Amino acid sequence: MSKAYQICTRCVMDTTTSLISFDEKGICDLCKEYESVAKDTFLRESSLRDKELKELIQKIKEYGERKSYDCIIGMSGGMDSSYLAVWAYENGIKPLIVHFDNGWNSELAVKNIENVVSKCGFDLYTYVINWEQFKELQLAYFRASVIDIEVPTDQLILASLYKIAKERNIKIILAGNNIVTETILPKDWLWWNKWDLVNLRNIYKKFGNKSIKDFPTLSKKDYIRYTERDGIKAYTVFDKTGFDLKTVKEKLSKDYDYKIYEYKHYESIFTRFYQGYILPKKFNVDKRKAHLSNQIMAGYITRDQALDELKKPTYPPDLQKSDLEYVLKKWEITQEEFDRVMKEKPVPHESFGIEKVPFSKRVSKKAELVYKYKILKPLGLYK
Repeated sequence: MSKAYQICTRCVMDTTTSLISFDEKGICDLCKEYESVAKDTFLRESSLRDKELKELIQKIKEYGERKSYDCIIGMSGGMDSSYLAVWAYENGIKPLIVHFDNGWNSELAVKNIENVVSKCGFDLYTYVINWEQFKELQLAYFRASVIDIEVPTDQLILASLYKIAKERNIKIILAGNNIVTETILPKDWLWWNKWDLVNLRNIYKKFGNKSIKDFPTLSKKDYIRYTERDGIKAYTVFDKTGFDLKTVKEKLSKDYDYKIYEYKHYESIFTRFYQGYILPKKFNVDKRKAHLSNQIMAGYITRDQALDELKKPTYPPDLQKSDLEYVLKKWEITQEEFDRVMKEKPVPHESFGIEKVPFSKRVSKKAELVYKYKILKPLGLYK
């Protein structure tokens, strides 16, 4: 028997996620998790955070001494990664900016990247993936009816960053995720283990028909090889500096001619369509609830403002219609096939297999902790 509908009395998370519980006041556990994570990161004593940040900046510059670049920053055109580039510029850090082009960039995203990179004077390397092969990989995930169709993009972005870092002997990758606006996100709304190569290959083997052997993919063995043997380390910045959404928006728009997107991650046409159309219609998931709940907890908006926002469509219906037509044309599938898959029952990612941590039983527990907390967590990939 399904649970009765309930919504948090503090944020706007509700029982559309099965991974939620409420206390006697109706406050959800996701709110409490936010408070706990915040206390351990950006709400720590400022002197401690400042000391760590100063040490990180020094480490980055020492790594890049007498080299063309101090580090690599992956830039999607979204606000977080764009502001990370600005932060690097203002702190005298010289990154190589890497953009992963999967064929779904909006014109606005391209313009935002150009504006930020040119004003900072950084070098930009655009990694263009083979569209026909990538299209088949995306379609495989769609046809598999798994919830996280963004895995191919997320997996390949990180893989390309490590690949380029190794090729160019760059030892540091800076990540733009921020705990302030990204802590609340239930694990049943995505595939948490996006970097599972076994899962990816099994889905593609069943639903794809082209080779992906040339793709820059990552297995857990690859993670260990890159980090332990090649010495490539990933660091976040905003859990030390804090991330004031209002200040970030104002600085980007005023000083860097950056145009703000209506919703988080809408710099990509596909992500906009996936989050605003596929997720709510097929999986009954509205990720705005998580994005807005983070903003409530950070004090940027009130709960009433969030509830008013959720009364609106996920994005304008006319744009949804044109995006649907564009996706069908770009994917080269019919409306009939799209509708059929949309009606199919969701399938758990786990049903396609899970990659095991590649260590002996004697050290597997320790290795798993290292993998989770020293590799995934600094990138914001494990909570």
